[in-house]
Amino acid sequence: MPRPEGPFEPITESALQEVLAELERLYPEADCELRHENALQLLIATILSAQSTDVRVNLVTETLFERYRTAEDLARADPAVFEQEIRSTGFFRNKTKSVLGAARKIVAEFGGEVPDTMEDLITLPGVARKTANVVLGTWFNKPVGVVVDTHIGRLARRLGISPEKDAVKIERDLMNRLPQGKWIFAGHAIIWHGRRVCAARRPDCANCTLADWCPRNGLPDC
Repeated sequence: MPRPEGPFEPITESALQEVLAELERLYPEADCELRHENALQLLIATILSAQSTDVRVNLVTETLFERYRTAEDLARADPAVFEQEIRSTGFFRNKTKSVLGAARKIVAEFGGEVPDTMEDLITLPGVARKTANVVLGTWFNKPVGVVVDTHIGRLARRLGISPEKDAVKIERDLMNRLPQGKWIFAGHAIIWHGRRVCAARRPDCANCTLADWCPRNGLPDC
């Protein structure tokens, strides 16, 4: 289980700017680790990544994307077959409904192309703000919001950016405190840091180069 965390300690504006600068030094190439060659593949991979890992999803999509190259292919897919093809990502029945339902709507209402606005993306089955932000930021390079996954939620609290636990509220705080031009990069870089250094169970504070600005550095619960 993740370790319990103590009272929220807000980070100062100057320290937050230092954190951003250090993230840019640490992870200048930070990007989405889900393999994709187009917006549709990224959308599918992001839906499949819920409660799974990017490594697992990439293994599944390596062959999946060879079988289903277009939204039309997915719209015609046999749900029973598709369930088995994505089974190892977990929650495969719900994910099948989301992926195939999204594909059908993309074909029927968007000419077979993944839409490039938040308003349209969140009308697709299985797509909420997190998935929409991944597609908009990573593929379309549109900083409409900030991706909030479990890593970002955890680090937003530990770094003193947001005291919230609800993803929508965390995103609001990140958007208020981070420059819009950094929203896409910060999302990727924070995820990378959460995976590589600031893990849920055993954050490697001793080797974390953000420690000088982290409000929780040195506290017994972190």
